[in-house]
Amino acid sequence: MDTPMFADLGLPDVLLSAVLDMGFESPSPIQAKTIPLALEGKDLIGLSQTGSGKTAAFALPTLAGIDAHLAEPQALIVCPTRELAVQVCEEVFRLGCKIKGLRALPVYGGAPIDRQLKGLRKGAHIVVGTPGRLLDHLKRRSFDPRNIKTVILDEADRMLDMGFQEEMEELLAALPQDRQTMFFSATMNRRVSRLIDNFGKKPETIEIERKSLTVDAIDQSCYEVRQRSKVEVLSRLLDIDPPRLAVVFCNTKRLVDEVTEGLLARGYAADRLHGDMTQQMRERVLARFRESTIEVLIATDVAARGLDVDDIDLVVNYEIPHDPEDYVHRIGRTGRAGRSGRAVSFVFGRDIYRLQTIEKYTRQSIRRERVPSQEQVEGKRADKLFQTIQERLESGKLGDYQSYLDRLLEQGHTATDIANAAFTLLRESTTREGEFIAEDKQKEAFANEKQRSSWRDEKRDRKDRPERERKSRPERNNSKGMACLFMNIGKAQHIKPGDIAGMIYRECKVPDGSLGKITIFPKHTLVDVSEEVSGDVINGLKNAKIRGRSFKVDLDRRG
Repeated sequence: MDTPMFADLGLPDVLLSAVLDMGFESPSPIQAKTIPLALEGKDLIGLSQTGSGKTAAFALPTLAGIDAHLAEPQALIVCPTRELAVQVCEEVFRLGCKIKGLRALPVYGGAPIDRQLKGLRKGAHIVVGTPGRLLDHLKRRSFDPRNIKTVILDEADRMLDMGFQEEMEELLAALPQDRQTMFFSATMNRRVSRLIDNFGKKPETIEIERKSLTVDAIDQSCYEVRQRSKVEVLSRLLDIDPPRLAVVFCNTKRLVDEVTEGLLARGYAADRLHGDMTQQMRERVLARFRESTIEVLIATDVAARGLDVDDIDLVVNYEIPHDPEDYVHRIGRTGRAGRSGRAVSFVFGRDIYRLQTIEKYTRQSIRRERVPSQEQVEGKRADKLFQTIQERLESGKLGDYQSYLDRLLEQGHTATDIANAAFTLLRESTTREGEFIAEDKQKEAFANEKQRSSWRDEKRDRKDRPERERKSRPERNNSKGMACLFMNIGKAQHIKPGDIAGMIYRECKVPDGSLGKITIFPKHTLVDVSEEVSGDVINGLKNAKIRGRSFKVDLDRRG
Protein backbone atom coordinates (compact mmCIF):
# COMPACT_ATOMS: atom_id res chain seq x y z
CA MET A 1 0.00 0.00 0.00
CA ASP A 2 1.38 3.42 -0.97
CA THR A 3 2.24 5.89 1.78
CA PRO A 4 -0.56 8.48 1.97
CA MET A 5 0.14 12.18 1.57
CA PHE A 6 -1.44 15.03 3.52
CA ALA A 7 -3.27 15.99 0.34
CA ASP A 8 -5.11 12.63 0.48
CA LEU A 9 -6.57 13.09 3.97
CA GLY A 10 -9.39 15.52 3.14
CA LEU A 11 -8.01 18.60 4.89
CA PRO A 12 -9.14 22.09 3.80
CA ASP A 13 -6.74 23.92 1.48
CA VAL A 14 -5.92 26.54 4.14
CA LEU A 15 -4.59 23.83 6.48
CA LEU A 16 -2.93 21.80 3.74
CA SER A 17 -1.02 24.89 2.63
CA ALA A 18 0.24 25.53 6.17
CA VAL A 19 1.37 21.91 6.57
CA LEU A 20 3.28 21.94 3.28
CA ASP A 21 4.91 25.28 4.17
CA MET A 22 6.20 23.65 7.36
CA GLY A 23 8.03 21.11 5.21
CA PHE A 24 5.75 18.09 5.75
CA GLU A 25 4.40 16.02 2.85
CA SER A 26 3.52 12.61 4.24
CA PRO A 27 1.70 12.15 7.58
CA SER A 28 2.90 9.96 10.43
CA PRO A 29 0.93 6.72 11.02
CA ILE A 30 -1.19 8.22 13.82
CA GLN A 31 -1.98 11.25 11.62
CA ALA A 32 -2.87 9.14 8.58
CA LYS A 33 -5.34 7.03 10.60
CA THR A 34 -6.78 9.74 12.87
CA ILE A 35 -7.40 12.74 10.59
CA PRO A 36 -9.95 11.18 8.15
CA LEU A 37 -12.02 9.68 11.00
CA ALA A 38 -11.86 12.86 13.06
CA LEU A 39 -13.01 14.93 10.07
CA GLU A 40 -16.12 12.71 9.98
CA GLY A 41 -16.87 13.78 13.57
CA LYS A 42 -16.30 10.34 15.15
CA ASP A 43 -15.18 9.85 18.75
CA LEU A 44 -11.68 8.36 18.84
CA ILE A 45 -9.20 6.63 21.13
CA GLY A 46 -5.62 7.21 20.00
CA LEU A 47 -3.11 4.86 21.64
CA SER A 48 0.26 6.32 20.75
CA GLN A 49 3.47 7.25 22.51
CA THR A 50 4.50 10.87 23.09
CA GLY A 51 6.34 12.15 20.04
CA SER A 52 4.41 10.15 17.42
CA GLY A 53 2.91 13.28 15.84
CA LYS A 54 -0.40 13.04 17.70
CA THR A 55 -0.67 16.81 18.28
CA ALA A 56 -1.13 17.47 14.57
CA ALA A 57 -3.36 14.37 14.38
CA PHE A 58 -6.00 16.01 16.58
CA ALA A 59 -5.19 19.70 15.94
CA LEU A 60 -5.70 19.62 12.16
CA PRO A 61 -9.25 18.15 12.14
CA THR A 62 -10.12 20.39 15.10
CA LEU A 63 -8.98 23.48 13.18
CA ALA A 64 -10.99 22.30 10.17
CA GLY A 65 -14.18 22.59 12.23
CA ILE A 66 -13.54 26.09 13.62
CA ASP A 67 -15.79 28.99 12.55
CA ALA A 68 -13.46 31.98 12.87
CA HIS A 69 -16.43 34.38 12.65
CA LEU A 70 -17.94 33.00 15.87
CA ALA A 71 -16.07 34.58 18.80
CA GLU A 72 -16.77 31.72 21.23
CA PRO A 73 -14.78 28.68 22.45
CA GLN A 74 -15.51 25.86 19.99
CA ALA A 75 -12.79 23.35 20.90
CA LEU A 76 -11.19 22.35 24.18
CA ILE A 77 -7.83 20.59 24.52
CA VAL A 78 -7.01 19.32 28.03
CA CYS A 79 -3.34 18.63 28.92
CA PRO A 80 -1.66 17.37 32.11
CA THR A 81 0.97 20.14 32.47
CA ARG A 82 1.48 23.79 31.65
CA GLU A 83 4.50 22.90 29.47
CA LEU A 84 2.45 20.57 27.30
CA ALA A 85 -0.43 23.07 27.15
CA VAL A 86 1.92 25.79 25.87
CA GLN A 87 3.51 23.42 23.34
CA VAL A 88 0.14 22.24 22.03
CA CYS A 89 -1.12 25.83 21.75
CA GLU A 90 2.02 26.83 19.82
CA GLU A 91 1.47 23.90 17.46
CA VAL A 92 -2.18 24.93 16.97
CA PHE A 93 -1.02 28.44 16.02
CA ARG A 94 1.54 27.07 13.55
CA LEU A 95 -0.93 24.73 11.87
CA GLY A 96 -3.69 27.36 11.83
CA CYS A 97 -1.49 30.29 10.80
CA LYS A 98 -3.46 30.82 7.55
CA ILE A 99 -6.89 30.92 9.20
CA LYS A 100 -7.71 34.63 9.43
CA GLY A 101 -8.64 35.77 12.92
CA LEU A 102 -7.91 32.46 14.62
CA ARG A 103 -7.49 32.79 18.39
CA ALA A 104 -6.14 30.01 20.62
CA LEU A 105 -5.50 30.52 24.33
CA PRO A 106 -3.35 28.53 26.78
CA VAL A 107 -4.93 28.34 30.25
CA TYR A 108 -3.00 26.87 33.20
CA GLY A 109 -2.37 27.34 36.91
CA GLY A 110 0.51 29.32 38.32
CA ALA A 111 0.08 32.11 35.75
CA PRO A 112 -1.72 35.47 36.15
CA ILE A 113 -5.42 34.83 35.69
CA ASP A 114 -6.15 38.39 34.45
CA ARG A 115 -4.53 37.74 31.08
CA GLN A 116 -6.50 34.52 30.70
CA LEU A 117 -9.76 36.28 31.60
CA LYS A 118 -9.02 38.93 28.98
CA GLY A 119 -8.30 36.27 26.33
CA LEU A 120 -11.52 34.41 27.13
CA ARG A 121 -13.56 37.62 26.97
CA LYS A 122 -12.15 38.33 23.50
CA GLY A 123 -13.52 34.98 22.37
CA ALA A 124 -10.77 32.36 21.98
CA HIS A 125 -11.83 29.76 19.40
CA ILE A 126 -9.62 27.01 20.88
CA VAL A 127 -8.84 26.77 24.61
CA VAL A 128 -5.85 24.64 25.64
CA GLY A 129 -5.41 24.11 29.35
CA THR A 130 -4.82 22.03 32.45
CA PRO A 131 -7.80 20.46 34.30
CA GLY A 132 -7.57 22.49 37.50
CA ARG A 133 -7.43 25.93 35.91
CA LEU A 134 -10.07 25.06 33.30
CA LEU A 135 -12.43 23.98 36.06
CA ASP A 136 -11.66 27.21 37.91
CA HIS A 137 -12.68 29.26 34.85
CA LEU A 138 -15.80 27.11 34.44
CA LYS A 139 -16.87 27.86 38.03
CA ARG A 140 -16.11 31.58 37.55
CA ARG A 141 -18.23 31.45 34.39
CA SER A 142 -15.37 33.07 32.49
CA PHE A 143 -15.27 29.94 30.28
CA ASP A 144 -18.55 29.33 28.45
CA PRO A 145 -18.69 25.73 27.10
CA ARG A 146 -22.04 26.04 25.25
CA ASN A 147 -20.46 26.06 21.76
CA ILE A 148 -17.80 23.42 22.36
CA LYS A 149 -17.99 20.97 19.44
CA THR A 150 -14.74 19.08 20.03
CA VAL A 151 -12.84 18.10 23.17
CA ILE A 152 -9.45 16.39 23.24
CA LEU A 153 -7.88 14.74 26.28
CA ASP A 154 -4.14 14.70 25.56
CA GLU A 155 -2.15 12.16 27.62
CA ALA A 156 -5.26 11.03 29.50
CA ASP A 157 -3.35 8.32 31.38
CA ARG A 158 -0.86 10.85 32.69
CA MET A 159 -3.60 13.20 33.90
CA LEU A 160 -5.19 10.34 35.83
CA ASP A 161 -1.79 9.40 37.32
CA MET A 162 -1.39 13.00 38.48
CA GLY A 163 -4.67 12.85 40.42
CA PHE A 164 -6.88 14.85 38.03
CA GLN A 165 -9.69 12.27 37.74
CA GLU A 166 -12.34 14.30 39.61
CA GLU A 167 -11.48 17.51 37.76
CA MET A 168 -11.61 15.77 34.38
CA GLU A 169 -14.96 14.12 35.11
CA GLU A 170 -16.48 17.38 36.36
CA LEU A 171 -15.18 19.23 33.33
CA LEU A 172 -16.45 16.67 30.81
CA ALA A 173 -19.85 16.51 32.50
CA ALA A 174 -20.27 20.28 31.98
CA LEU A 175 -19.69 20.12 28.21
CA PRO A 176 -22.44 19.72 25.56
CA GLN A 177 -23.68 16.13 25.11
CA ASP A 178 -23.44 16.19 21.32
CA ARG A 179 -19.73 17.03 21.22
CA GLN A 180 -16.98 15.00 19.55
CA THR A 181 -14.50 13.53 22.07
CA MET A 182 -10.99 12.31 21.28
CA PHE A 183 -8.92 10.48 23.91
CA PHE A 184 -5.15 10.20 23.44
CA SER A 185 -3.14 8.00 25.78
CA ALA A 186 0.14 6.08 25.78
CA THR A 187 -1.49 3.20 27.65
CA MET A 188 -4.98 1.75 28.08
CA ASN A 189 -5.47 0.93 31.74
CA ARG A 190 -8.61 0.40 33.82
CA ARG A 191 -9.00 4.06 34.80
CA VAL A 192 -8.59 5.31 31.22
CA SER A 193 -11.08 2.69 30.02
CA ARG A 194 -13.62 3.75 32.68
CA LEU A 195 -13.28 7.42 31.69
CA ILE A 196 -13.87 6.56 28.03
CA ASP A 197 -16.89 4.38 28.86
CA ASN A 198 -18.44 7.25 30.83
CA PHE A 199 -17.80 10.09 28.39
CA GLY A 200 -17.24 8.60 24.91
CA LYS A 201 -19.81 7.67 22.26
CA LYS A 202 -18.71 4.30 20.83
CA PRO A 203 -15.23 5.63 19.99
CA GLU A 204 -13.05 3.93 17.37
CA THR A 205 -9.64 2.83 18.59
CA ILE A 206 -6.48 3.71 16.68
CA GLU A 207 -3.36 1.97 17.96
CA ILE A 208 0.10 2.62 16.56
CA GLU A 209 2.70 -0.08 17.02
CA ARG A 210 5.86 1.30 18.55
CA LYS A 211 9.01 0.85 16.49
CA SER A 212 12.67 0.89 17.44
CA LEU A 213 13.60 4.50 17.99
CA THR A 214 17.32 4.97 18.46
CA VAL A 215 20.46 3.21 17.35
CA ASP A 216 22.70 1.64 19.98
CA ALA A 217 25.76 2.94 18.13
CA ILE A 218 24.85 6.55 19.03
CA ASP A 219 26.50 7.79 22.22
CA GLN A 220 24.02 10.19 23.88
CA SER A 221 25.13 12.78 26.44
CA CYS A 222 24.12 16.22 27.68
CA TYR A 223 25.68 19.27 29.30
CA GLU A 224 24.06 21.84 31.57
CA VAL A 225 24.83 25.12 29.80
CA ARG A 226 23.40 28.63 30.08
CA GLN A 227 22.25 30.23 26.84
CA ARG A 228 25.08 32.80 26.81
CA SER A 229 27.72 30.07 27.27
CA LYS A 230 26.55 27.69 24.53
CA VAL A 231 28.76 28.92 21.65
CA GLU A 232 31.87 28.65 23.84
CA VAL A 233 30.95 25.14 25.07
CA LEU A 234 30.17 24.06 21.50
CA SER A 235 33.59 25.37 20.44
CA ARG A 236 35.30 23.41 23.20
CA LEU A 237 33.55 20.19 22.17
CA LEU A 238 34.56 20.73 18.54
CA ASP A 239 38.16 21.35 19.64
CA ILE A 240 38.57 18.55 22.15
CA ASP A 241 37.30 15.82 19.78
CA PRO A 242 37.03 17.27 16.25
CA PRO A 243 34.36 15.52 14.14
CA ARG A 244 34.65 14.97 10.42
CA LEU A 245 31.22 16.54 9.99
CA ALA A 246 28.82 17.93 12.59
CA VAL A 247 25.20 19.13 12.52
CA VAL A 248 23.99 21.63 15.12
CA PHE A 249 20.19 21.86 15.51
CA CYS A 250 18.38 25.00 16.68
CA ASN A 251 14.64 25.54 17.15
CA THR A 252 14.49 28.92 15.36
CA LYS A 253 15.93 30.52 12.23
CA ARG A 254 17.16 33.50 14.23
CA LEU A 255 19.25 31.31 16.51
CA VAL A 256 20.66 29.44 13.49
CA ASP A 257 21.99 32.78 12.22
CA GLU A 258 23.42 33.72 15.63
CA VAL A 259 25.23 30.41 16.14
CA THR A 260 26.60 30.43 12.59
CA GLU A 261 28.02 33.93 13.03
CA GLY A 262 29.50 32.95 16.39
CA LEU A 263 31.31 29.90 14.97
CA LEU A 264 32.54 31.76 11.89
CA ALA A 265 34.00 34.47 14.14
CA ARG A 266 35.91 31.75 15.99
CA GLY A 267 37.39 30.39 12.77
CA TYR A 268 35.29 27.28 12.13
CA ALA A 269 34.24 26.17 8.65
CA ALA A 270 30.50 26.58 9.29
CA ASP A 271 27.35 27.48 7.37
CA ARG A 272 23.59 27.61 7.93
CA LEU A 273 20.48 25.92 6.62
CA HIS A 274 17.00 27.29 7.33
CA GLY A 275 13.64 28.07 5.74
CA ASP A 276 14.42 31.65 4.65
CA MET A 277 16.99 30.37 2.14
CA THR A 278 16.06 29.62 -1.45
CA GLN A 279 16.17 26.02 -2.65
CA GLN A 280 19.21 26.83 -4.77
CA MET A 281 21.07 28.22 -1.75
CA ARG A 282 20.18 25.16 0.33
CA GLU A 283 21.45 22.79 -2.35
CA ARG A 284 24.69 24.74 -2.61
CA VAL A 285 25.26 24.57 1.17
CA LEU A 286 24.47 20.83 1.27
CA ALA A 287 26.87 20.16 -1.60
CA ARG A 288 29.68 21.96 0.27
CA PHE A 289 28.80 20.02 3.41
CA ARG A 290 28.97 16.65 1.62
CA GLU A 291 32.35 17.66 0.15
CA SER A 292 33.55 18.58 3.69
CA THR A 293 34.24 22.16 2.64
CA ILE A 294 31.83 22.97 5.47
CA GLU A 295 32.56 20.97 8.62
CA VAL A 296 29.77 22.30 10.86
CA LEU A 297 26.21 22.75 9.57
CA ILE A 298 23.76 24.73 11.73
CA ALA A 299 20.13 24.00 10.82
CA THR A 300 16.47 23.98 11.83
CA ASP A 301 14.46 20.74 11.79
CA VAL A 302 12.40 21.72 8.75
CA ALA A 303 15.44 22.76 6.70
CA ALA A 304 17.31 19.56 7.57
CA ARG A 305 14.57 17.22 6.30
CA GLY A 306 16.07 15.06 3.62
CA LEU A 307 19.63 15.57 4.89
CA ASP A 308 21.25 12.26 3.96
CA VAL A 309 25.00 12.27 4.68
CA ASP A 310 26.75 9.17 6.01
CA ASP A 311 29.88 10.81 7.45
CA ILE A 312 28.26 12.89 10.22
CA ASP A 313 30.12 12.11 13.46
CA LEU A 314 28.38 14.54 15.78
CA VAL A 315 24.86 15.91 16.23
CA VAL A 316 24.37 18.76 18.71
CA ASN A 317 20.98 19.75 20.08
CA TYR A 318 21.82 23.40 20.74
CA GLU A 319 18.24 23.59 21.99
CA ILE A 320 16.12 20.64 23.13
CA PRO A 321 13.29 20.07 20.61
CA HIS A 322 9.70 20.38 21.81
CA ASP A 323 8.76 16.96 20.46
CA PRO A 324 10.73 13.79 21.43
CA GLU A 325 10.16 12.50 17.89
CA ASP A 326 12.21 15.42 16.57
CA TYR A 327 15.01 14.40 18.94
CA VAL A 328 15.00 10.91 17.45
CA HIS A 329 15.07 12.33 13.91
CA ARG A 330 17.94 14.65 14.81
CA ILE A 331 20.27 12.11 16.39
CA GLY A 332 19.46 9.65 13.61
CA ARG A 333 21.64 11.80 11.31
CA THR A 334 24.70 10.22 12.90
CA GLY A 335 25.66 6.58 13.48
CA ARG A 336 24.77 5.59 9.91
CA ALA A 337 26.14 2.90 7.62
CA GLY A 338 27.46 0.85 10.53
CA ARG A 339 29.46 3.75 11.99
CA SER A 340 29.36 4.96 15.58
CA GLY A 341 28.12 8.46 16.30
CA ARG A 342 27.72 11.04 19.04
CA ALA A 343 24.65 13.06 20.04
CA VAL A 344 25.14 15.94 22.47
CA SER A 345 22.37 18.08 23.99
CA PHE A 346 22.59 21.41 25.81
CA VAL A 347 20.09 21.76 28.66
CA PHE A 348 19.34 24.26 31.41
CA GLY A 349 16.52 24.87 33.88
CA ARG A 350 13.20 23.59 32.54
CA ASP A 351 14.97 21.66 29.76
CA ILE A 352 15.64 18.96 32.38
CA TYR A 353 11.91 18.19 32.30
CA ARG A 354 11.97 17.80 28.48
CA LEU A 355 15.03 15.59 28.76
CA GLN A 356 13.16 13.29 31.12
CA THR A 357 10.31 13.02 28.59
CA ILE A 358 12.81 12.14 25.84
CA GLU A 359 14.42 9.44 28.00
CA LYS A 360 11.00 7.90 28.66
CA TYR A 361 10.11 8.04 24.97
CA THR A 362 13.37 6.50 23.73
CA ARG A 363 13.73 4.16 26.74
CA GLN A 364 17.38 5.13 26.86
CA SER A 365 19.29 7.17 29.41
CA ILE A 366 21.18 10.28 28.32
CA ARG A 367 24.49 10.54 30.15
CA ARG A 368 25.18 13.77 32.08
CA GLU A 369 28.65 15.20 31.49
CA ARG A 370 30.71 18.07 32.86
CA VAL A 371 31.52 20.99 30.59
CA PRO A 372 35.18 20.56 29.47
CA SER A 373 37.47 23.20 30.96
CA GLN A 374 39.79 25.46 28.99
CA GLU A 375 42.73 23.53 30.49
CA GLN A 376 41.34 20.24 29.13
CA VAL A 377 40.96 21.74 25.66
CA GLU A 378 44.49 23.17 25.70
CA GLY A 379 45.88 19.86 26.90
CA LYS A 380 44.16 18.02 24.06
CA ARG A 381 45.53 20.51 21.52
CA ALA A 382 49.04 20.14 22.91
CA ASP A 383 48.80 16.34 22.62
CA LYS A 384 47.67 16.62 18.99
CA LEU A 385 50.47 19.07 18.20
CA PHE A 386 53.02 16.71 19.72
CA GLN A 387 51.62 13.78 17.73
CA THR A 388 51.70 15.78 14.48
CA ILE A 389 55.36 16.78 14.94
CA GLN A 390 56.30 13.25 15.97
CA GLU A 391 54.71 11.84 12.80
CA ARG A 392 56.56 14.40 10.65
CA LEU A 393 59.89 13.50 12.28
CA GLU A 394 59.28 9.79 11.76
CA SER A 395 58.33 10.33 8.11
CA GLY A 396 61.64 12.09 7.37
CA LYS A 397 59.85 14.92 5.49
CA LEU A 398 61.42 17.77 7.44
CA GLY A 399 61.86 20.44 4.77
CA ASP A 400 65.04 22.43 3.99
CA TYR A 401 65.37 24.87 6.89
CA GLN A 402 68.87 23.87 8.03
CA SER A 403 70.33 27.29 7.15
CA TYR A 404 67.85 29.06 9.48
CA LEU A 405 68.63 26.60 12.26
CA ASP A 406 72.40 27.12 11.81
CA ARG A 407 72.00 30.92 12.02
CA LEU A 408 70.05 30.66 15.27
CA LEU A 409 72.63 28.28 16.75
CA GLU A 410 75.44 30.66 15.75
CA GLN A 411 73.62 33.46 17.63
CA GLY A 412 73.92 31.42 20.82
CA HIS A 413 70.42 29.93 21.02
CA THR A 414 70.25 26.32 22.16
CA ALA A 415 68.40 23.64 20.20
CA THR A 416 65.94 23.33 23.14
CA ASP A 417 65.11 27.05 23.07
CA ILE A 418 64.62 26.98 19.31
CA ALA A 419 62.28 23.97 19.55
CA ASN A 420 60.29 25.64 22.36
CA ALA A 421 59.88 28.82 20.31
CA ALA A 422 58.75 26.80 17.26
CA PHE A 423 56.21 24.88 19.39
CA THR A 424 54.88 28.12 20.87
CA LEU A 425 54.46 29.80 17.46
CA LEU A 426 52.76 26.73 16.04
CA ARG A 427 50.35 26.51 19.00
CA GLU A 428 49.52 30.22 18.79
CA SER A 429 48.76 29.94 15.08
CA THR A 430 46.40 27.00 15.54
CA THR A 431 44.79 27.85 18.88
CA ARG A 432 41.47 29.61 19.32
CA GLU A 433 41.41 32.06 22.17
CA GLY A 434 38.99 30.67 24.75
CA GLU A 435 36.34 32.52 26.72
CA PHE A 436 35.76 32.27 30.47
CA ILE A 437 32.16 31.23 31.19
CA ALA A 438 30.02 30.84 34.30
CA GLU A 439 30.15 27.03 33.99
CA ASP A 440 33.91 27.16 34.68
CA LYS A 441 33.06 28.09 38.29
CA GLN A 442 30.66 25.21 38.78
CA LYS A 443 32.65 22.02 38.63
CA GLU A 444 29.85 20.01 40.22
CA ALA A 445 27.00 21.29 38.06
CA PHE A 446 24.84 18.58 36.48
CA ALA A 447 27.39 15.77 37.07
CA ASN A 448 26.60 12.25 35.91
CA GLU A 449 24.73 9.76 38.05
CA LYS A 450 27.89 8.08 39.33
CA GLN A 451 29.17 11.41 40.58
CA ARG A 452 25.77 12.15 42.15
CA SER A 453 25.98 8.84 44.01
CA SER A 454 29.41 9.71 45.42
CA TRP A 455 28.01 13.03 46.69
CA ARG A 456 25.19 11.18 48.45
CA ASP A 457 27.42 8.58 50.07
CA GLU A 458 30.31 10.70 51.37
CA LYS A 459 30.77 11.67 55.06
CA ARG A 460 28.18 9.31 56.58
CA ASP A 461 29.70 9.02 60.04
CA ARG A 462 28.85 12.31 61.78
CA LYS A 463 29.29 11.79 65.52
CA ASP A 464 26.57 14.21 66.62
CA ARG A 465 23.77 12.12 65.03
CA PRO A 466 22.14 8.88 66.13
CA GLU A 467 23.56 5.71 64.62
CA ARG A 468 20.41 5.11 62.55
CA GLU A 469 20.53 8.67 61.18
CA ARG A 470 24.21 8.35 60.26
CA LYS A 471 23.52 5.15 58.33
CA SER A 472 20.56 6.48 56.39
CA ARG A 473 21.51 10.03 55.57
CA PRO A 474 24.88 11.42 54.33
CA GLU A 475 26.11 14.85 55.29
CA ARG A 476 25.24 17.51 52.73
CA ASN A 477 27.63 20.41 52.35
CA ASN A 478 25.20 22.91 50.86
CA SER A 479 26.68 25.56 48.65
CA LYS A 480 26.68 29.08 50.00
CA GLY A 481 23.36 30.80 49.37
CA MET A 482 21.43 27.52 49.14
CA ALA A 483 18.70 26.22 51.45
CA CYS A 484 17.85 22.54 51.94
CA LEU A 485 14.19 21.50 51.67
CA PHE A 486 12.71 18.27 53.07
CA MET A 487 9.93 16.34 51.27
CA ASN A 488 8.24 13.25 52.74
CA ILE A 489 8.35 11.31 49.47
CA GLY A 490 11.13 9.16 48.11
CA LYS A 491 12.20 6.03 46.29
CA ALA A 492 9.23 4.10 47.71
CA GLN A 493 7.01 6.27 45.48
CA HIS A 494 9.36 5.70 42.48
CA ILE A 495 10.38 9.36 42.45
CA LYS A 496 13.34 10.46 40.32
CA PRO A 497 15.37 13.73 40.38
CA GLY A 498 13.83 14.76 37.05
CA ASP A 499 10.33 14.46 38.56
CA ILE A 500 11.27 16.80 41.41
CA ALA A 501 13.06 19.34 39.19
CA GLY A 502 10.26 19.38 36.61
CA MET A 503 7.59 19.83 39.30
CA ILE A 504 9.40 22.75 40.99
CA TYR A 505 10.05 24.62 37.74
CA ARG A 506 6.50 23.90 36.58
CA GLU A 507 4.60 24.79 39.75
CA CYS A 508 6.78 27.47 41.36
CA LYS A 509 8.07 29.43 38.33
CA VAL A 510 11.50 29.92 39.90
CA PRO A 511 14.36 31.30 37.76
CA ASP A 512 16.53 28.87 35.81
CA GLY A 513 19.49 27.65 37.86
CA SER A 514 17.63 27.88 41.21
CA LEU A 515 18.05 24.16 41.99
CA GLY A 516 21.12 22.36 43.33
CA LYS A 517 21.52 18.77 44.48
CA ILE A 518 18.45 16.53 44.66
CA THR A 519 19.04 13.54 46.94
CA ILE A 520 16.35 10.86 47.08
CA PHE A 521 16.13 8.43 50.02
CA PRO A 522 13.70 5.53 50.49
CA LYS A 523 11.08 7.64 52.32
CA HIS A 524 12.16 11.28 51.91
CA THR A 525 13.94 13.65 49.54
CA LEU A 526 16.31 16.58 50.13
CA VAL A 527 16.46 19.41 47.60
CA ASP A 528 18.95 22.29 47.58
CA VAL A 529 17.35 25.50 46.32
CA SER A 530 18.50 29.10 46.23
CA GLU A 531 17.72 30.79 49.57
CA GLU A 532 16.07 33.66 47.68
CA VAL A 533 13.34 31.40 46.30
CA SER A 534 13.06 28.77 49.07
CA GLY A 535 9.89 30.40 50.43
CA ASP A 536 8.37 30.55 46.94
CA VAL A 537 9.07 26.83 46.45
CA ILE A 538 7.50 25.87 49.81
CA ASN A 539 4.39 27.96 49.08
CA GLY A 540 4.18 26.84 45.45
CA LEU A 541 4.20 23.15 46.37
CA LYS A 542 1.61 23.32 49.19
CA ASN A 543 -1.15 21.85 47.04
CA ALA A 544 1.02 20.10 44.46
CA LYS A 545 0.90 16.38 43.74
CA ILE A 546 3.51 14.10 42.24
CA ARG A 547 2.46 10.82 40.63
CA GLY A 548 -1.00 11.51 42.06
CA ARG A 549 0.28 11.70 45.64
CA SER A 550 0.18 14.69 48.00
CA PHE A 551 3.26 15.42 50.12
CA LYS A 552 4.65 17.86 52.67
CA VAL A 553 7.58 20.21 52.05
CA ASP A 554 9.47 22.42 54.49
CA LEU A 555 12.96 23.57 55.38
CA ASP A 556 15.13 20.67 56.52
CA ARG A 557 15.60 21.25 60.25
CA ARG A 558 17.49 18.06 61.12
CA GLY A 559 20.97 19.59 60.96
